[in-house]
Amino acid sequence: MPVGIITGASKGLGRALAEALAARGWDLVLDARGAGALGAAAQALAGYGTRVEALAGDVTEAGHRAELVAAAAGLGGVDLLVSNASALGAEPLVRLEGLPLEGLRRALEVNVVAALGLVQEALPLLRKSAAGTVIAVSSDAAVEAYGTWGGYGASKAALDQLVAVLGAEEAGLRVWAVDPGDMATDLYAAAVPGDSDPRPAPAGVVPAFLRLLDERPASGRYAAPALVEGR
Repeated sequence: MPVGIITGASKGLGRALAEALAARGWDLVLDARGAGALGAAAQALAGYGTRVEALAGDVTEAGHRAELVAAAAGLGGVDLLVSNASALGAEPLVRLEGLPLEGLRRALEVNVVAALGLVQEALPLLRKSAAGTVIAVSSDAAVEAYGTWGGYGASKAALDQLVAVLGAEEAGLRVWAVDPGDMATDLYAAAVPGDSDPRPAPAGVVPAFLRLLDERPASGRYAAPALVEGR
């Protein structure tokens, strides 16, 4: 069975993607900071009959990243690495004039540094895979100037550039930055708590990720809504 690592997998997009992969027979290593929610997700996914390892921890810690990759190695290797864990920098979001610098550092550590660190840890196993793949969950805030989204958007823009360079350097892998578009997630609720406009559930964009895995287009940046619509 193929083996995937998914960070931020206890809820939202991470859990929805994990469920879709488990339904396809993938063995999974799941990460999140909250042990309770992560354990519940792992128990539910195990119902698909695949092997699921749930490791609670902080992806900014090198030891935790090593544990994730070691767990995947124990399942047979790493075929897919999904960096989905994200930090906003401030909750709720604020204008740049009031953005705490420690919050910006946290966003960069989680969204960029930890993502690269996990790739570095997993690269030897990814290179051995017949279909080694890295997916970094990006955001439209990486390419659009939205008020109050400056710190988060800057971190995702940096992540996009890392993905682009990694794709150029690792010709044997597929490396994709994926902008999932608007979703109803706890992250968005924390970012803009007063916004009650309806948004699609994360499960609605999962077909975009599955399409990428099925069709394996060139490394690059992709928008989930366009993939779902067949463009």
